[in-house]
Amino acid sequence: MISRFLSKRSKGKAEQTGKAMLEEAEQQKKTLISQAETESQMLILKAKEESLAYIENAKKEDQERRQDIDARLRRLDEREVTLDSKLTKIDTQRAELEKKVEDLKIKEASLETLEAEKTVELERLSSLTAEQAKEELMRVVQESAQEAIDSRLRKMDQTSEDEINAKSRKILSLAIERYASSQSVDTTTTAVTLPSDEMKGRIIGKEGRNIKALELLTGTEIIVDDTPETITISAFSAIRRHVAKLALDSLIKDGRIHPARIEEAVQDAKKELTQDIRKAGEDALYSLGIPVSSIDPKLISILGRLKYRTSYGQNVLQHSIEVAQLSAIMAEELGADVFICKKGGLFHDIGKAVDHDMQGAHPEIGYNIMKKFGFPEEMAYQSIAHHEDKPKTIEGVIVKAADAISGARPGARKNSFEQFVQRMEELEKTASSFAGVEKAYAIQAGREVRVFVHPQKIDDLTAFQLAQDIARKVESELSYPGEVRITVIRETRVIEYAR
Repeated sequence: MISRFLSKRSKGKAEQTGKAMLEEAEQQKKTLISQAETESQMLILKAKEESLAYIENAKKEDQERRQDIDARLRRLDEREVTLDSKLTKIDTQRAELEKKVEDLKIKEASLETLEAEKTVELERLSSLTAEQAKEELMRVVQESAQEAIDSRLRKMDQTSEDEINAKSRKILSLAIERYASSQSVDTTTTAVTLPSDEMKGRIIGKEGRNIKALELLTGTEIIVDDTPETITISAFSAIRRHVAKLALDSLIKDGRIHPARIEEAVQDAKKELTQDIRKAGEDALYSLGIPVSSIDPKLISILGRLKYRTSYGQNVLQHSIEVAQLSAIMAEELGADVFICKKGGLFHDIGKAVDHDMQGAHPEIGYNIMKKFGFPEEMAYQSIAHHEDKPKTIEGVIVKAADAISGARPGARKNSFEQFVQRMEELEKTASSFAGVEKAYAIQAGREVRVFVHPQKIDDLTAFQLAQDIARKVESELSYPGEVRITVIRETRVIEYAR
């Protein structure tokens, strides 16, 4: 009974608690709804205020833009009025000018008429036409002033010539005095000293095979005579003589002398000569103060080849260095470009280094070489200028003068040697012009031409005919003293390896 009472009591309390909670929830709901309505009204008011402010700003900007447009339109109207006024004024001035031009034309026509009438009247009074009167006036003036003019011109010419001669003599004497070099004329033979006379026999070899191989490979003539402990190398080409001398020195030092060793020695000599040629070119640049790095290595080697080239017996490399020095000194005195004169003077004869291998005269060859290696036009022109009668530039005149000074020094050149070299070259060129010829060498001062042929192209019978053809061509085209012996050599070499 008690438990039932307690359960009813607890149930009643629960119902009261639930009702309280529902009332509390309802109250919270009303509170939230009230807050939401208040916030939404505030947001609506804020949005309305912002939209009103935006509309006011837009109206204000639109009003300002309209005012700016109105101001611009007023300025344009004012400019249009001003332009109309100026155009009206210009039209008025143009009309006035046209009227003045018409008036001037009328006055000019009137003056021409008056001048023609006066000219006719003067001609009638003087019995001379206008041209005749002008000629008469000129004749009278010329006769009265001719003697004074001639005297003045003679005095000026004499004074100018004296001054020019004195100044030129001073500049040339100064240049020559500041650069004075020794002169030596090259010869066509080179002597090789032997350790003993026994070495002569070893150089000749069995049946002369060693000396023949050496002459064939170097294109020189080896002269073995009674001179004690000395043999002579003869060739018009200094390069061939030097290669032969280097090869002989190497063979004598080594002691082994046979055709195969001779071939090796000649190849080594050519390599050594290549290094010597490059060193000669570098030394020339150093002596003139020209940076070696500024010149292409190939051009330095071409320059070095001039050490073994002569012109009328004068060493061309030494001549080129001398021309460069003299040109630089004279350019400094005359106010010309010293660098162009020095560098152009050094390379003015560069064409002579390859004129044996290329067609054309050495001035044109030298010009093309310098242009190929990037020389400017005014510098490359020096190669041509020193052979022109009237060079186009002051630097060309200076280099031409320096070239003449260097070549005209006593003992510098020897005409007979240059003519001899030219004759040797013509003999070799004539022999080499035939098909099947491998090499041709003029030896014994041009008294013999040795012609080496390709054995695959020329047989023994054809060799006889070739010798006769070369002899006939030499007789018909060249001039030479005495007689020239044509020797055609056909050598067959067979090489095989045992493995």
